[in-house]
Amino acid sequence: MPSAVKQPQSARGMPSAKSARDTALDILTACRRQSAWADAALNARVMPATEAALCARLVYGVLQNRILLDFYLNAFCKQKVSHLQEPLADILRIGAYQILYLDRVPDRAAVNEAVTQSVRAGRKPASGLVNAVLRRLSREKASLPAIPDAATRYSHPYWIVERVGAILGPEETERFLSANNQIPPITVRVNTERATPEDFPEAARHPWVPDCLELTGGGSVTGLQAFRDGKFYVQDAAAQLVTRVAGITRGQSVLDVCAAPGGKSFGAALDGGAVLSCDVNANKLQRIADGAARLGLAGRIRTEQADGREFRPEWEAKFDAVLVDAPCSGLGIIRKKPDIRYRDPAALSELPELQYAILRNAARYVRPGGALVYSTCTILPEENEAVTDRFLSGNPDFRRVSFTLPGRGDFPGQVTLWPQRDHTDGFYICRMERNTT
Repeated sequence: MPSAVKQPQSARGMPSAKSARDTALDILTACRRQSAWADAALNARVMPATEAALCARLVYGVLQNRILLDFYLNAFCKQKVSHLQEPLADILRIGAYQILYLDRVPDRAAVNEAVTQSVRAGRKPASGLVNAVLRRLSREKASLPAIPDAATRYSHPYWIVERVGAILGPEETERFLSANNQIPPITVRVNTERATPEDFPEAARHPWVPDCLELTGGGSVTGLQAFRDGKFYVQDAAAQLVTRVAGITRGQSVLDVCAAPGGKSFGAALDGGAVLSCDVNANKLQRIADGAARLGLAGRIRTEQADGREFRPEWEAKFDAVLVDAPCSGLGIIRKKPDIRYRDPAALSELPELQYAILRNAARYVRPGGALVYSTCTILPEENEAVTDRFLSGNPDFRRVSFTLPGRGDFPGQVTLWPQRDHTDGFYICRMERNTT
């Protein structure tokens, strides 16, 4: 265990707030040790705006570039950075990111902060190593070693590069990897019962998804008056298409099987549906209920705790539309959750079976002639087409049905969207219908 380090005291004797760099180090440590999600950890920290912005930039910057940072640092460190005692590797990465990517932070300041940070973290004997490695990186950053491959350049594990490469080929795979390292806008859907896109002149329209806006400039949207007034909710453009693909019309009954965080339930209600919003987690259901109240949709959305794999006989053949946004690897949202790329790929092998079990169970709730829409935020065929193919092969009373996406044309029952192509998250949508006889 690291030795205890006393918190610096403020003038009044109370512990002073941690700096952006120390908070970034805490978050990166939590991501590694506890499998915490960086975005959730950042949202949980209360910091002044300027410190919060720097902290977020450091956390996301290190996660997006970790493999490349280690490649450069290893050129100047006798021991592999990943083998250093905790938390020295992350201290070096934070320092290296500032030196290589942040023009507004002088190199000397980045080095000095890293050295003092190693002391505060109880690693004073290693502070000389930190100083030497980062100073050399600073001196030689104009002549760094050549990057050997795309996996290193864009800091994606080889297994992701190879898997996507088999789907897209090398050139488009590189565009996909590059897109994952861009900072995406915050994408929202306008609550058209309380506002119109024209009410937000400061926001950019999405290139092709209706009622979808892109907010830039950073910061939390929850503090905006328009958010508090229920004039929009946060949802990626691709996810907004799910209810449109379902073709929900006024008065139809809709079951959202894996509903959290609620965007598809909100969209279905705005399209006129009467929605039963379900999730296995009760806390997430409360957040959905709170969101529905904020948007003025509480009368159209009710929530119920349920496991998508367990059959509820009272729901059998009761719904005009059933939405299944299945748990998945999340490889389509790496640009928003950069830490996804470092998750253990072995765990992903179990996902298709879980996805199939949820889809097969949810299909029993669709009435004859009703729609069943399966979606994920991944781009892997084994979690997408393979799951729906397997389902359809064993359920002849269902079939894929073509649909139209605005500005994108017609699709034969399914589509995979890609960030480098479609200006959305990586996302899969499949529409199926139950036969009437």
